[in-house]
Amino acid sequence: MGQLFLNKVQKFFGDFEVLKSVQLEVKNGEFVVFVGPSGCGKSTLLRMIAGLDGTSGGDIVIDGVRVNDLPPVKRGIAMVFQSYALYPHMTVFENIAFPLRVEKMEEEKLKAKVEHAARILHLDQRLQQKPGMLSGGQRQRVAIGRAIVREPKIFLFDEPLSNLDAALRADMRIELAKLHRQLKATMIYVTHDQVEAMTMADRIVVLNAGDIAQTGAPLELYHKPANLFVASFIGNPKMNFLPVTCTGTTDASVTIEYKGQKATIPVTPRDGIVGKSLTLGIRPEHIQMGSGDIALTVAPTVIEHLGAQTVAYASVDGEGENFCATLPGSVGVRLDQPLVTGINAADCHLFDEAGIAFERHVELTDIDMNLLNPTAAA
Repeated sequence: MGQLFLNKVQKFFGDFEVLKSVQLEVKNGEFVVFVGPSGCGKSTLLRMIAGLDGTSGGDIVIDGVRVNDLPPVKRGIAMVFQSYALYPHMTVFENIAFPLRVEKMEEEKLKAKVEHAARILHLDQRLQQKPGMLSGGQRQRVAIGRAIVREPKIFLFDEPLSNLDAALRADMRIELAKLHRQLKATMIYVTHDQVEAMTMADRIVVLNAGDIAQTGAPLELYHKPANLFVASFIGNPKMNFLPVTCTGTTDASVTIEYKGQKATIPVTPRDGIVGKSLTLGIRPEHIQMGSGDIALTVAPTVIEHLGAQTVAYASVDGEGENFCATLPGSVGVRLDQPLVTGINAADCHLFDEAGIAFERHVELTDIDMNLLNPTAAA
């Protein structure tokens, strides 16, 4: 088993509250990813679960046992760090075997465990080599192997891929996803890279300034962000925001006005919003050439040609320079040459004056629904 429950967990460094009464449940076998900007508390929370940092309040419960006062070795967890933390004078075999030797495990059983982990991680031909002879990805797999042999209840990963180049990071994301399916173990993974979070997680926990801003499956956070922070953090390039005014509502929509143009957004309205200033969100990939429910004239100031896509950063209707549009690679885009683009109301997000999202009416396919609830789909 590998169930984790965080009950109102707090952390203070002096008078500064790093984590603010965090409440979270992680189910057995889940792959949960903590994401957020630097300083949001994600690594501190992971270290508290591991027992490397103490709590200032609340309870950490693993498989029904409160572990606040237990040392790391007694918690049934294994942690993989950003740095590989390998012993350079030891072989791959001995690096993986190290925690088992500390436990004084009999040699035959130790050898079987190490060789089993090495096969899973495709290191069986490297067992007699030393870390200096390995690539960065292979060294990280050795560090993961050292965690596997302990057969922990929960695996903890603290930005394990951040030292790798882009190609190796992509390869290791695939390997970690395969490893999770093979081991069926509970894994908690910390990263600032939302691509890692979106591609590997069953569930993402978005942290902001010590609070949980939202939890949910990757597509849930993409399609239905709860607030402006999550909307701007999840998605790459990030969501665009435009100031609009509410001019009317129905039972299932809100009509907004942007520079003389009106559009009806399919969201659940709230009382008293007519005449209020709201924020309209539109993702760069939902900008289209030509007409839409709202037309926008954009003048590109920076253009990134990526082959299949062209990413244009632009001023919109003569204001600002941070509006972003992801367009087909075949579209001819030139610096400072205005383009007429459009957005459709069904693709838009809407946020109130406090930055809280209005509930969207999103039509999802059966595949989308399974991805929104991966546990049920399994």
